[in-house]
Amino acid sequence: MRVILHADLDAFYAAVAQRDDPALRGVPLVVAGSSRRAVVLTASYEARPFGIHSAMPLFQARARCPKLMVVAPAFDKYRAASVAVFEILRRHTRVVQGLSLDEAFCDLGDVDLAHAMAVGRRIKEDVRAATALSISIGVAANKMVAKIASDDGKPDGLVGVPPGEEAGYIADKPIGRLWGVGPKTQARMNARGIERIAQLAALSDEQTYALLGRYGRELRDLSRGIDGRTVSDDHDDVRSISSEETFERDVASVEELLPVIRAQADELAERLRTRGLRAYTVGVKVKLADFTVVGRQTSLAEPADDARIINAAAAFCLRRAAPPKAVRLIGVRVASLVHVEARQIGLF
Repeated sequence: MRVILHADLDAFYAAVAQRDDPALRGVPLVVAGSSRRAVVLTASYEARPFGIHSAMPLFQARARCPKLMVVAPAFDKYRAASVAVFEILRRHTRVVQGLSLDEAFCDLGDVDLAHAMAVGRRIKEDVRAATALSISIGVAANKMVAKIASDDGKPDGLVGVPPGEEAGYIADKPIGRLWGVGPKTQARMNARGIERIAQLAALSDEQTYALLGRYGRELRDLSRGIDGRTVSDDHDDVRSISSEETFERDVASVEELLPVIRAQADELAERLRTRGLRAYTVGVKVKLADFTVVGRQTSLAEPADDARIINAAAAFCLRRAAPPKAVRLIGVRVASLVHVEARQIGLF
């Protein structure tokens, strides 16, 4: 049995700002742009008790906390910290699958829990020494449970789930903690009296289909602690690279999504440059509140690893997609990757 580790830097953008400016430590803080339509990219832990969260319009965040500090994004600092963290993860684990600048799954191989927890402690120590940032880690036999465990440990936690105890560990957690359960699906299940993960796990095939349709069995398997997805090495035979974000609350307008895809474009550009790759294709993936997935992509005249080009192409695709409903997930993907030494194209 392989053991999987999920690592997630705590309130990453906000933590970098607080690390570099002592005056920002211990105060409610968000990272956001300066435009009238700006949205919160990250909220510090001090801001979250006010109900402030990522993807919230900045004017709403200010209304909830009049003393809120607003800091502009510093993507060069985020990229530098991310590179250092991923180097540490690759040093301590067998396979690393990056999900974003601040989050990754790692395959530890066939080891016992005690060994896995020791690896987790070393990673936490090395990350703090190299970046002065805290990272939360979850360890389990599969991806979903490892992710839930790291969330349970935030901030700065290390939580391990013994093999064979996955179903029991998640059983009493709110149904909304399960991957794939958004606000509307949660409301539908709550209306049927299903509020805890164990209640979904107990449903029959017929009950599951009647409640959730064709995605029901997949969700029920997850509710039973069953997740067969493996950790794939993002350096091995790379065909595409993507970055996705699932929002705590559905986002209603394209304008609110644009700052998010800008951050994702910056991240993808860095990952391309790290691997010596450029992309001919840029696309967006939009998952709506009803789980419908809408996607659009476009081709570039020449391959690029420039964040401005990726962002412009992704914004173009997003406007073409014109999401007809509220959005629960947005992702940017680059594909048709090549190793090239030709000059990059300009933005226009």
